[in-house]
Amino acid sequence: MSEQLLPGYIIRRGSALDRSLLLKFMQRTYQDLFPNENFSHLEQTVKQYFSSDTPLWWVDFLGDGDEGRNNQCPMPHAQCPMPNAQCPIACLWVGNAIDQVQGNRHAHIFILYVLPEHRRRGIGRALMRYVENWAIQRGDRQIGLQVFQSNKPALNLYNQLGYQTQSLWMVKFLSTEH
Repeated sequence: MSEQLLPGYIIRRGSALDRSLLLKFMQRTYQDLFPNENFSHLEQTVKQYFSSDTPLWWVDFLGDGDEGRNNQCPMPHAQCPMPNAQCPIACLWVGNAIDQVQGNRHAHIFILYVLPEHRRRGIGRALMRYVENWAIQRGDRQIGLQVFQSNKPALNLYNQLGYQTQSLWMVKFLSTEH
């Protein structure tokens, strides 16, 4: 079942059959930020966390034939699970987390990605509103997400939508030499 997200765009629920397409979108997300890295290891993340408890939504551009099928589609046309339909131009994958202060379950955004040629059209904002409504309907009191500090467009969007930094994820790279 699909519904209009914005004029010209529909949102639809993904399924377990979308595992390979989700992986391609995840790899594309990270390659946008870190173009020289190999992200084949993300397959393990999808294997470990993608389930019926972690909903996935796709956004399709309403167009005819190849107009709706974007040249920047992360899947080769022959491998696309929807070769005769529009290729998704965005995705939203949500999991569950536990608030470490209150102990309540809440939604956690694993990935929100919009293909570059469809950005700055309100799709990311509409997806965030969509997931907020979904989370409210299931009784969540908050939504969590992780964003790279270098991803200024995403940080700006989340700040505009009222998201606040609650904690900082810190890392220290360890040397194996002693």
